[in-house]
Amino acid sequence: MRLTIIDTKCANLASLKFALDRLGFQSVVSCDLKELEKADKLFLPGVGTAKRAMKSLQELNLCEFIRTTKKPLLGICLGMQLLGEFSNELNQKTLGIMPFRVCEFKAKVGFTLPHMGWNDIEITRENALFAGLNGAYFYFVHSFCVALNEFSLAKCEYSQPFAAALNYENFYGVQFHPERSGEAGEVLLKNFVKI
Repeated sequence: MRLTIIDTKCANLASLKFALDRLGFQSVVSCDLKELEKADKLFLPGVGTAKRAMKSLQELNLCEFIRTTKKPLLGICLGMQLLGEFSNELNQKTLGIMPFRVCEFKAKVGFTLPHMGWNDIEITRENALFAGLNGAYFYFVHSFCVALNEFSLAKCEYSQPFAAALNYENFYGVQFHPERSGEAGEVLLKNFVKI
């Protein structure tokens, strides 16, 4: 099994690689197209702004590869948001794999941004990615979110309900950080590798 973490140049790639290593899975970090084409499974992590991430993917000539790959791909945090069509964060067009828009959380008394910390999720559509994980707690860090939609696998609530995970064909996305989510995150990563 060849696991490849796409080097977006804007993510903490080491923590994801260490998490996979701890589970006994060998993985490589690369932005080389030939290397990515050899992968059995792909991870698309991201931290920061959609504008910076998309600029990096465009400069690396990876956008078309990501859009057209038939390999299972897991977008993490910003990586999930990039799978949509548009981010209101700095008005950035994204990969367009799924027809959703990323929006800022609505301001609400008692809720500070970013949404940072542990929250439970509720599975909204059965899927192998969340086998054994309904009601599990995961670690979130984000100020922008995706509304619940036809691709939602799980939801969370922080001032408003939002999509905690998405799936369309071979593309999966999670808004939280499985590599920082303890045992539940380990289970999810194992589930993805088995897909």
